[in-house]
Amino acid sequence: MKRIILIVIIVILGILAGIFFINTQEQSTDVTENATKVGVILNGFKDDKSWSQSHYEGLEKTAEKLNLNITYREFVTADNILADIDELIENGCEIIIANSAIYSEQMIVAAEKYPEVFFFHATGTSYRKNLSTYFGRMYQMRYLTGIAAGLQTKTNEIGYAAAFPIPEVNRGVNAFTLGVRSVNPDAKIYVRWIESWNSDMAAANAAEYLISEHNIDVLAMHTDSLEPLRVADEHDIVSIGYNIDNSELYPDSCLTSAVWDWEKFYTAHILKCLQGKFEGENYWESSDSGIMDIAPLSKNANSKIDKAISNEQTRLNSGTFDVFYGPIYDNDGNLRVAEGESMTDNAMLNEFDWYVEGVVIDE
Repeated sequence: MKRIILIVIIVILGILAGIFFINTQEQSTDVTENATKVGVILNGFKDDKSWSQSHYEGLEKTAEKLNLNITYREFVTADNILADIDELIENGCEIIIANSAIYSEQMIVAAEKYPEVFFFHATGTSYRKNLSTYFGRMYQMRYLTGIAAGLQTKTNEIGYAAAFPIPEVNRGVNAFTLGVRSVNPDAKIYVRWIESWNSDMAAANAAEYLISEHNIDVLAMHTDSLEPLRVADEHDIVSIGYNIDNSELYPDSCLTSAVWDWEKFYTAHILKCLQGKFEGENYWESSDSGIMDIAPLSKNANSKIDKAISNEQTRLNSGTFDVFYGPIYDNDGNLRVAEGESMTDNAMLNEFDWYVEGVVIDE
């Protein structure tokens, strides 16, 4: 009997020892046990209610999940970024994040200078072993907001205040227009260039010009400034925002917005850094990734919009359809994408210098 009791005790002790060993191993391999220092370079302010705030909000959620200690540098110019990166790394940052294409050359220089540090560059395209670049196919959300605009307009004249005539912005203009004309083939989209990402004065002037020169009743935007939303509100015109949902600021005029949810990107990819699984790549995420979305429709939306957007968003998420599937004609009547064909990623990313039927560049 004593022998049986002794055997039972030994077995119990063995089980307890095993549990203790497993718990010890789990604790020792927890990559979030110690805080990781991260440096973030923003081209705007973290509370700008726009592009930079979308990254700030996403990173703050990631910081809670992964035990990150984040230092933010705001409104950093391309001339100053390398000095800021040097200082952040000297202060122990193991991961550096920058959120603007204006830093493209400098991020490559920094990644090569600090091979032991992980770098992330939003809207960039050139990557290295320790540098990943990333963006989302926001043109897909532009297409959906275009559907909203096409069903909402009564004048069939829609304004679009846009930063620069570069591929990223042109993708958005064209996708928005294809969305509009998929439900309203008579509508025209008047585009006015701001020639700045964040100049409030230039953005306001572009919006005012569009409204004064055309019979616009919907105004969309591709800028980090909120001025087009304000101008639209002052003129009792419906607006479509960008980056984050600002409908609380302009409840009587906002229709919806194309928005970012960067936590869905940052948590997954920073975790790879902590696990030693990072590989430098260029990511261009689709709608099913969840990093971009269309904000809830406001009370200003007409009754047809919700169902139309829902149907098209389901198609986009399925991967069986994308915005730039042919046939697509340009605004000079030329066939650019034949039926049964689609634009390549390279063409969309680097060669988009033309506009689809229905776009009027207001110069």
